[in-house]
Amino acid sequence: MAREIVLDTETTGFEPHLGHRLVEIAALEIEDFLPTGKSFHTYIDPERDMPADAERVHGLSAAFLRGKPRFADPEVASAFLDFVGEAPIVAHNAAFDRAFVNWELGLAGLPDIPEPRWVDTLALARRRFPGMQNSLDALCKRFKISLSEREKHGALIDARLLASVYLELCGGRERGLELTVVASTWAVADQVASDYGARPRPLAPRSTEAERDAHAEFVLKTVKSELWKAWL
Repeated sequence: MAREIVLDTETTGFEPHLGHRLVEIAALEIEDFLPTGKSFHTYIDPERDMPADAERVHGLSAAFLRGKPRFADPEVASAFLDFVGEAPIVAHNAAFDRAFVNWELGLAGLPDIPEPRWVDTLALARRRFPGMQNSLDALCKRFKISLSEREKHGALIDARLLASVYLELCGGRERGLELTVVASTWAVADQVASDYGARPRPLAPRSTEAERDAHAEFVLKTVKSELWKAWL
């Protein structure tokens, strides 16, 4: 089975090289496009202030994050790498998440996760829906994935939504349904053939010759139409 990791992050801003940091990271394990229930999630102390614009997006204040583990702590960096393993990482606008994750890994003295391992759902969506809005919210609405649980952006809820979007982008639901229908059809057909044999064409009549003669006589006497004679 194909193991992949769906990832989302929240940050203090847009550019790690300008001093912005990760404040939340969530990773969900999927196999063949479906969640297994295994996940990694943590809040992170960025060891800096929280810009008001960023807090409006994800609702994480500096006060809330103060005292949370730092990314370099083993329960974050090492645990995250252990969870991810060698699996591909699925992210929406993957270049953004990759830049922050690899920056933090570098600060922690750990190897980065190379670009070929990242799957960008934004690029997948743009190929499938060129010229359309392809934000995570727009894709959820297009695929009728409920956003009712999400009041603000959060890495864990967004990773769950992205897993559903990724399934739709890859045709997982339709492919699974098609295989189920085909398998069921074949199973029924095999059962019918083994129990009853091939169906004859045409079917043998259920009436006797005497019954058919009596019916013809009844029609001629009752209807008295030359048209019926041609069919008897």
